[in-house]
Amino acid sequence: MIKDIQEKILRLKAEKDVCILAHSYMSEEICEVSDFTGDSFALAVRAKSAPQGTVIMCGVRFMAETIKMLAPQKRVILSHPDAGCPMAEQMDKAEIEQLKKLYPDYAVVAYVNTTAQLKSVADVCVTSSSAVKICRAIPQKNILFIPDINLGTYVKNQVPEKNFKLVSGGCPAHAKICKEDAERAKKAHPEALLLVHPECRPEVVELADYVGSTSGITDFAIKSDAREFIIGTENSIVQHLQVSCPDKRFYPLSKDLLCANMKLTTLTDVMRCLEGCGGEEIVLDETLRLQAVKSIDRMIRYGG
Repeated sequence: MIKDIQEKILRLKAEKDVCILAHSYMSEEICEVSDFTGDSFALAVRAKSAPQGTVIMCGVRFMAETIKMLAPQKRVILSHPDAGCPMAEQMDKAEIEQLKKLYPDYAVVAYVNTTAQLKSVADVCVTSSSAVKICRAIPQKNILFIPDINLGTYVKNQVPEKNFKLVSGGCPAHAKICKEDAERAKKAHPEALLLVHPECRPEVVELADYVGSTSGITDFAIKSDAREFIIGTENSIVQHLQVSCPDKRFYPLSKDLLCANMKLTTLTDVMRCLEGCGGEEIVLDETLRLQAVKSIDRMIRYGG
């Protein structure tokens, strides 16, 4: 049945000239039928250059919004209308505007995991892989970092020459992992390297052998000479790495490291998007899009 659905998807996307993008947290069967798989911003850049006029984003809403910002001429479909991001939705535009009044000499640096509304009041966006580089590169000495306090703490520690103010927010899945979880996993697998995402708590990050983005963790594990790894990000990465490196062993840092929103999209949802009876087309007000895309353009300028 899975193979039958995959074959139908491949046929329909070719017939209808559609590009399918899958975030790394999607299931293996969805990644197999996608044109590109990766982190949210990498997918948005891919979408901009893809020749197809329609893009299906298998991920969450802020990712589809970012694609629409960078490629307004394309039709962008979010694979599941209810797939949001708790971190992206934790703050609103009015709250950040108030903070900007309190700290007028601070540049607002927004994690790309934010809504279009928040991006419209940010000075620059960052990804987990580019945050340190961009915070070093921007001319402002003072930085108001939103919304992930754990990623903000990690960047602050790497960039001591800047002044940071952090707002309390973050990814619920990564933030609930504690030091005891990491110690328990390391005890159970003493030969394994611990690879974690900087959205994890600082005390978990301190125990890691490698800290990086989802793609960074994946690349490190594939290229490393080590044979065993504890993966401190969404557990779908464990599945993908096991497929990519069957000669190595991968263990989840915690069985609870799951993103419920990412898990909403099924292979059938992707098929229904192609059939024209599923998903949601993303439409952005042009004034909002033009304001929000400025922070993305600056991210590209400073971060590459």
